[in-house]
Amino acid sequence: MSLSGRCACGEVGYTLTADPMIVHACHCRDCQRVTGSAFVINMWIENKFVERSGSAPQSFVLKGGTGANHEVFFCGKCGTYVWSKYHGARGDALFVRAGTLENPDAVTPDVHIFTRSKLPWVTLPAGAKAFETFYDVPKVWPPASFARLQKLIAEK
Repeated sequence: MSLSGRCACGEVGYTLTADPMIVHACHCRDCQRVTGSAFVINMWIENKFVERSGSAPQSFVLKGGTGANHEVFFCGKCGTYVWSKYHGARGDALFVRAGTLENPDAVTPDVHIFTRSKLPWVTLPAGAKAFETFYDVPKVWPPASFARLQKLIAEK
């Protein structure tokens, strides 16, 4: 799968050269605040599989709800957040915002996380994997994705 995306003005672009390892719908308060929405759809993928085009995004570091740093990357011209780097996530990975894809309906969440702070009017799809906080990665991820994560961690 080759997915491409960009910021609102087109200054920052990217192409994913591999499928995401997993796609999260995160309902935590931090994601709600930083996106101005009810949740965010993040595609967890190795940094090496994100080919950049156009201008380099700017970034700044926030403290997440856990106290760990969370670096957000955004277009310096229009301010669109294109991806994040969660310093609590091991390995050199990015969490690319699915809403910035040229075709955002190309991905659907594999799992909903931090549903304890899900807004009450948001209804999850029947049968969706959902967790009040985070989850045990080896128990939830497909084996091939978990193997990629293990390789990524070993590369550091």
